[in-house]
Amino acid sequence: MTATSPRVEPVPIEKWSTRAREMLLGRVRRADKYLSAEPGTIRTPNILGMLGHHEELGAAWLAYNGVLLDRPLLDPRWRELAVLRVAWRTRSAYEWGQHVRLARELGISEEQIEDVACGETAHWPRPEQLVLAATDELIDRYRVDDPTWAGLTRHLDTPQLLELLFVVGSYLCLALVFNSVDLRPDPGTDTGAVPEVPDWEE
Repeated sequence: MTATSPRVEPVPIEKWSTRAREMLLGRVRRADKYLSAEPGTIRTPNILGMLGHHEELGAAWLAYNGVLLDRPLLDPRWRELAVLRVAWRTRSAYEWGQHVRLARELGISEEQIEDVACGETAHWPRPEQLVLAATDELIDRYRVDDPTWAGLTRHLDTPQLLELLFVVGSYLCLALVFNSVDLRPDPGTDTGAVPEVPDWEE
């Protein structure tokens, strides 16, 4: 991202209507602590501020995303590895920063986060290698290759396979939105020792 200011400025939650806040409440547990707080007492993540421009779309998106985040069938560690790879491949600084934090909460190591960025997964457990391979194939060729799919079926059942596909597609969609509106990382977002997400020119 190279713009000096966001194309779409997040809406501060204190400027939201009561109806807008009510529409988005109850969709994702992590979002509820911001949406239910007294305006001005807690800083709203920029993604919620962005969704505040279109509360109906925002409510629908959060309801869908809540299935992936709050009621997953896929191992959350595998989900976060896939999301980090999407964020890195799409150069989405906002998505990368948010999901580095989530990955750490799930016990994913700094070394493994760095591996996601570098694509160095040869020493990983086979299921996690396959998750990253499937993510790259979906980004590059819009389809999981047959050998990767066959390998995944040894570790995931059909609902979990579908969820993995939807995770990659959903966070690819979000990355495209974040990049296009120039959504800035939230203040205090810490990506630690992992490589910095480069600009497009690099």
